[in-house]
Amino acid sequence: MSEPATETLSVIVEREMPHPPEKIWRALTQPHLIEEWLMKNDFEPAVDHRFTLRGDWGSVDCQVLAIEPNKTLSYTWGAMGLESVVTWTLTPTGTGTHLRMEQAGFRPDQQQAYQGAKFGWQRFFGSLERVVGNLS
Repeated sequence: MSEPATETLSVIVEREMPHPPEKIWRALTQPHLIEEWLMKNDFEPAVDHRFTLRGDWGSVDCQVLAIEPNKTLSYTWGAMGLESVVTWTLTPTGTGTHLRMEQAGFRPDQQQAYQGAKFGWQRFFGSLERVVGNLS
């Protein structure tokens, strides 16, 4: 039995952070903070806003799909033939926030992009934690 061609893979990263959702939200939605942990960008927290993430290796074309302050943020992530969707979910906990990031839409033949994203998001999350930790 072969898998249907529509079967896609997701990269999921989850972290418990000792910070309130509002603080993490700032790092996810303020362009100068996004630049510190992810890439240069022209992000605006508005549905349908198109923005570009620019890295040393190239750029990512994105469009905001959904936004619910301090709770959820979703945008398309298109780069080098990859059409995916990144969704951030913030859930308050007794000690801070459970942060979940899912990047969905990797085709089975996009193993390189998939493995690269798995590695990349771990690094981005480390940087994100540093940025959030430095916010007053």
